[in-house]
Amino acid sequence: MLQSLVIASGNPGKIREIKAILRSGEFEIVSGPELGVFMDVKETGTTYAENARLKAIAYQAATGQAVLADDSGLEVDALDGAPGVHSARYFPKSNATDADRRAYLLEQLRNHPLPLTAHFHCTAILAMPDGSIIETVGRCDGEIIFEERGSGGFGYDPIFYMPEHQATMAEIPASLKNQVSHRAKALLAMLPVLESL
Repeated sequence: MLQSLVIASGNPGKIREIKAILRSGEFEIVSGPELGVFMDVKETGTTYAENARLKAIAYQAATGQAVLADDSGLEVDALDGAPGVHSARYFPKSNATDADRRAYLLEQLRNHPLPLTAHFHCTAILAMPDGSIIETVGRCDGEIIFEERGSGGFGYDPIFYMPEHQATMAEIPASLKNQVSHRAKALLAMLPVLESL
């Protein structure tokens, strides 16, 4: 039986979301930093799955425990899927904030016709001590808007509008986001696997 699961991330927002989404599981969830593991795994893959696998395997080797990693991104149709796997690094200069990346994205979209259809994608990878790897994916569709709305979430959430909820991802309650987001869908697909271990 799975006793504990390590989250391969140092991102407080992501750690909080993962813990909330998987809280129904009968296992302890700990982050790398809580175990004293601080790793900056270079995301050199060309796909979400490759990047998530790099993080999962690195944290698994460091902790010897079952590890969950994910890689996610925003794909805007008008930009042919950009920023995609580069979503967290989508700014010409280093040390950019989430606000910098949002502003830069909106500038790239300034002359494109509305609606600016887009989706969030997430690939989750579970790396087990026996070397086995399990992968699940999730997707959330919406549109990019030019007005930042809401104070919840992080990243591109304030400009990602979901017509079915008539709100941005930053405006909906965390309890709802943890059911409908791309990360929620990928992790909820992983939950039966985790509970069966």
